[in-house]
Amino acid sequence: MKKWMLGSLLALWAGVAGAALPTHSFTLDNGLKVLVREDHRAPVVTVMVWFKAGSIDEAPYETGLAHVLEHMMFKGTERLGPGDFSKLVARYGGLSNAFTSYDYTGYYQQYEVSRLPLALELEADRLANLKIEDEEFHRELQVVLEERRMRTDDSPTALAWEKFQAIARPGTGYAHPVIGWRSLLAQLQPEQARSWFQRFYVPGNATLVIAGDVTREQVEPLVERFFAELPAGHTPPRPRQTINPPAGERRLDLALPVKVPTLFMMYNVPSLVTAEDKRDFYALTMLAGVLDGGMSARIETDLVRGQKLVAGAGASYSGIQRGNGTFTIQAAPNPGVTLDQVEAGLREQIEKLQTTLPSEAEMARVRAGVLASQVYEKDSVMGQAMELGTLSTLGLDLDLSERFAEELSKVTAEDVQRVAQEWLVPERLAVGHVQPEQGEEK
Repeated sequence: MKKWMLGSLLALWAGVAGAALPTHSFTLDNGLKVLVREDHRAPVVTVMVWFKAGSIDEAPYETGLAHVLEHMMFKGTERLGPGDFSKLVARYGGLSNAFTSYDYTGYYQQYEVSRLPLALELEADRLANLKIEDEEFHRELQVVLEERRMRTDDSPTALAWEKFQAIARPGTGYAHPVIGWRSLLAQLQPEQARSWFQRFYVPGNATLVIAGDVTREQVEPLVERFFAELPAGHTPPRPRQTINPPAGERRLDLALPVKVPTLFMMYNVPSLVTAEDKRDFYALTMLAGVLDGGMSARIETDLVRGQKLVAGAGASYSGIQRGNGTFTIQAAPNPGVTLDQVEAGLREQIEKLQTTLPSEAEMARVRAGVLASQVYEKDSVMGQAMELGTLSTLGLDLDLSERFAEELSKVTAEDVQRVAQEWLVPERLAVGHVQPEQGEEK
């Protein structure tokens, strides 16, 4: 990348960081944490409620429960019948949805800013008065089972990834799918959902994020009005996550009705939450970019265009998680190339990083690409609300993005080599080979 382009991108990032949008934080007496982000570019508002409860918190016999409860949050309260929540949102020109991850569950509404009181009233109502009727629960459970069938059971690629995850993250809550194992999901009962709601869906375990054309002075009285009287509740303690010891190299060979073979490689590495040395997070971010950060990255240059081993491949680092992070490589071979050859080629790339320092040109290119993507993510109100909710729920500093450029600039080529040597090692690696079933196209 030309130096002037890099300079422009860094200047752009510096401008965004330097003109950080006002963010306010306060906590109600019942423990509800409230974050307000002012962005007055358009008369819109996003309201999100985040709960420190995801599939990582499920017991082994209740996989999928967090996601099922997410569905039930739209199925009625003492005041609203099933589906009325979504109808009201649509009637007033809004959008609403929810998501369940391993680390948290979140709910959001988006409106023209004058509908803020409606959004807050709807969220407070279902937090205080949710009804989980037996009949409605069993009906919705069938919807979730069908969702699992469509997204996973009938998708060979998704099924392969699910099976790979089970060996790639052993002994953790990340080893089972968010949607749950089918056999256990089918046996969930309404009282389990009620217990989950009572344990985790309390103000003291939640963060309310309000982002858009608002001020704290406008928002705080409304939040007090709708949420202050809710009881704090008691939430079970969540164990502090730490670095897991190496599990040893694990391998999985699958034959599924896929069209092309696929290679998965995943290393168990620190996240920003679990890293003893926080510099590892930024160095691993840079490491992923050196391998796969555009047309000039090593995978594209050496394996796609050079040796022509793979039709496509990618490397990524997931480091914003409550537990350990993952460094993942996925590749599809060119015709006539075996998965063993692709794996050998990728291992060679990692060994080069462990023995040879990345060049200054590589480091500059990766920094520019990473920082540019950060700028784009901050462009929408929804993106800002997502960032704030994620950071707050994981216990990370809210000004992380403002410090990101500075921290990334401190990463040296020696840091990248060090984390490659320390973390991208066989005893932290899981490898999956997915081949078409006999008779399928190869």
